[in-house]
Amino acid sequence: MEHNWLLYIAAFAVAFGITLYVTPWCKKISAAIGAIDYPKKRGMHSEPIPRMGGIAIVAGFVVTLLIMTLFVYELHGMEFLGFILGGVIIVITGIFDDIYNIRARTKLVLQFAAAAVVIFSGTRIEFVFWPFVTDISAISVPITFLWIIGVTNAVNLIDGLDGLAAGVASICALALTVLCIISGSPLAVVLSATLAGTCLGFLPRNFSPAEIFMGDTGALFLGYVLAVTSIIGVFKFYAMLSLVIVFLALALPIFDTLFAMTRRAINRKPIMGADREHLHHRLIDAGFSTTKVVVMLYALSIVTGAFAIAIAIADLRVLMVVVVLAAALIMMILVYRRRFRPKIKGEAELPAEMAGEAVED
Repeated sequence: MEHNWLLYIAAFAVAFGITLYVTPWCKKISAAIGAIDYPKKRGMHSEPIPRMGGIAIVAGFVVTLLIMTLFVYELHGMEFLGFILGGVIIVITGIFDDIYNIRARTKLVLQFAAAAVVIFSGTRIEFVFWPFVTDISAISVPITFLWIIGVTNAVNLIDGLDGLAAGVASICALALTVLCIISGSPLAVVLSATLAGTCLGFLPRNFSPAEIFMGDTGALFLGYVLAVTSIIGVFKFYAMLSLVIVFLALALPIFDTLFAMTRRAINRKPIMGADREHLHHRLIDAGFSTTKVVVMLYALSIVTGAFAIAIAIADLRVLMVVVVLAAALIMMILVYRRRFRPKIKGEAELPAEMAGEAVED
């Protein structure tokens, strides 16, 4: 199909500009409503920092989409309506959590509600490759629930260093934009391009040293948009390789979350609890600076996103190469666990700026 490239570029640019302009105002809003991240023993910063930057992310995204409704017919359908209503629930959840620190169980219930709205508006995962084309329409509802809630929380979990979540989400969104252009889904292209512009518009004031955090309002919203967009634009069009492509496009947040859940289950700790064992924490403990860790993880996301695009273009010819590289990556992780085992044991011995997990995590 023919694509309106000017429209896609406009969505990206408008989202970038609005978010860049609104972000400084969110610092005042955070102060007014008391959404401030104060330094604490488990934190990664030494000064109070506003944590309602997610409002700028949501504002840039929503205003851009309102403008795009004038040009994109698909933005008037049931799928889009379900996406918007689910997003409203996610944003409300994030705002209340940033202000009142609501319980993890409450957040999970609200995420289920958001996912339910999306699913019953017609957005579902019905085909996957595992390891061959499989029609999972009979169990599409629980699978879609798991995917939306999982990816939503995955982005929130990597939000532990200045600029990490915003940068990784922008890379994932750009990869999805290319994949959706290839698949021919205008709705998904507009959503992913808008998200990429929003993330990059927020990044200048969120990169180290951060002036403002996105909080759960931003992190949950980014994960939610990535999850739903991947269903609309990838799972529906890449039946043969959908699971491989999406996992690679969103590799860092997904695998970091899977490792975290597995680790906590083995250690008999709450799955939804916090710890200081994420990849970015281990790299910090290994002696890398915050900026170097963030850039390294950006690079990793770019590589996995590029592989996702390569598979979509070259199909099965690239799949075997990816399998080999995945095996090599696993070997590197095993070596990394031995070589970069944290040298300092216990939180009490850690410097104040490194002790514990970032509040944004």
